[in-house]
Parts: sequence; structure tokens; C-alpha cells
Amino acid sequence: MDRQEVPNSKGAPVFVIKAKTLPEGWERSVITCWERGTPVKTEYDRPGDPPSRDCTMIVEVEDPFKEPRIHRAFPAGLEDLEIYRQEVLFGVHDDWIKPEEGKWEYTYHERLFNYSVPGVNNPVDQIKFVVDKLTKTPHSRRAQAVTWKCWVDPKFDDPPCLQRLWFRIFEDRLQLNVHLRSNDAFRAAFMNMFAFTELQRLVAEKISEKMGKKIEVGKYIHIADSYHIYGSNYKQFKDFLETVKKREFKDRVWTTSFALPFFEEGKRRLKREK
Repeated sequence: MDRQEVPNSKGAPVFVIKAKTLPEGWERSVITCWERGTPVKTEYDRPGDPPSRDCTMIVEVEDPFKEPRIHRAFPAGLEDLEIYRQEVLFGVHDDWIKPEEGKWEYTYHERLFNYSVPGVNNPVDQIKFVVDKLTKTPHSRRAQAVTWKCWVDPKFDDPPCLQRLWFRIFEDRLQLNVHLRSNDAFRAAFMNMFAFTELQRLVAEKISEKMGKKIEVGKYIHIADSYHIYGSNYKQFKDFLETVKKREFKDRVWTTSFALPFFEEGKRRLKREK
């Protein structure tokens, strides 16, 4: 379907994609957004940019660690994927948070593991709370972590897209529902999905250790209120669509074992930064 042929619907269309693996879910979701999303302006448009393609998207991945786990078309290198994973899980760039110097205003790691509130002396490790809560009460509906700070985030030029993580254990499998207010479907969503499932695995491992029994990684649910493809990425996305047409799915993905040497290079890049 040509991009200009999609009619403008009344409100954002809502789509649900169910997939076995992470790259399958991402690929189907981003193509659905392109083919069936509604045109709408964004706050980041430059003069002459076409409107973005936008929808509300729910992606349900049944087995997020089933191989192949990585899509070749995400717009970054495998080294960058490893660095982003470490940013989310381990806070390797939390020291870049210096809004007073015009630098980063937050990281997801800082918000999840070190959430500070004015008037409260000690920051809150929300992931520790999730682990402790589900270790004690696996069926609890209260094991969540949030990022939004209503007293500062509305003032930022680029406030957090991730809003909430919700964890629950079903039959010894840890499910993670991720809720984002906004998600760049083409340029960011796959890296987000990859890193958040790595966090899901980390939490499952920590719960297993505290419980004394194995908790497996369960389903991953990715919910984006605004799942969009920017008009400025029109040409790059058309190239992606051509690749999808020409290559079989097995030639559009990578296994983790293939990516490991590149992940090691990402780790070396982080060491050189220090």
C-alpha cells in the first residue's frame, strides 16, 4: 500500500500483533503501522516533512528468547544494541545525566533502579521492590515500576517514552507488560524490546535466586499509545520494505550466537569510554 493512500481515521487505530519471536513481532508491527496507521503531525517535524504514520500498538511475543532473537533491520549496529542493553540494565551512562549542563535529563536505569522524589531522602530501587514482591507473592498485581515524574518531565524537550513496567508470575513464568506513551516504531522499538526483555530475564533470575526455584521468562507484551514512523524516515523505511520483499525471513534475522562477537566489541567500546 502506498503511504499516501491511507485515509485519516477518527482517532488512532489500534492493532494487536501476536508473534512467537521478538524479530517477528517487531517486523509485523512496524509494517502494520506503515500500511494501516493514520497520518499525523509530530512535535519534531521539520519544514517539508510528511506526517508521521501513527497507531496504538500492542505486540504480544510468546517466547521472547527463542532464536533467532535479533532483526537485522533495526537502524543501529550490534555494538550499539549491547551498549543500550547495558544502559538499561546496569546504568553505564547514568553519569551522563546532567540537565543543568544541557546533557541527558534521565536514563531508564536511573528511573527504574534509583527513582528520586523531592523530600524523600533515599531513592527507590523499584526493580528490587518487584523482585521482593513477587518472591513473596508471585500472583501479586502490584509488582510494577514507573518512570514518569510529573513535577519535571512535562518541562523536558524529550521526556521519557517508557512509562511503566508490570511484572507477574504465571505458572513459574515471569510475564512482562511494558507501557510506552510514545515509541518510534522503526528507529527505536526493536532496541527497546530487546533491552526490556533482557531486564525481564534479569528479574526472573533474581526471583529464582531468592525463591530457590527456577522462574522462566514468560510472555512479553509491548504496548505503545503512539507507535509511529516519522515522515523524515520515509526513504529509509521504503528500503526496509524492499528488503522484506526480496529476502526470506531467515535472511532478515540474526541469532544471538552470531551477535556475540559484536556485543563484545560494544563492551570494549564502553571500557574505552571510561
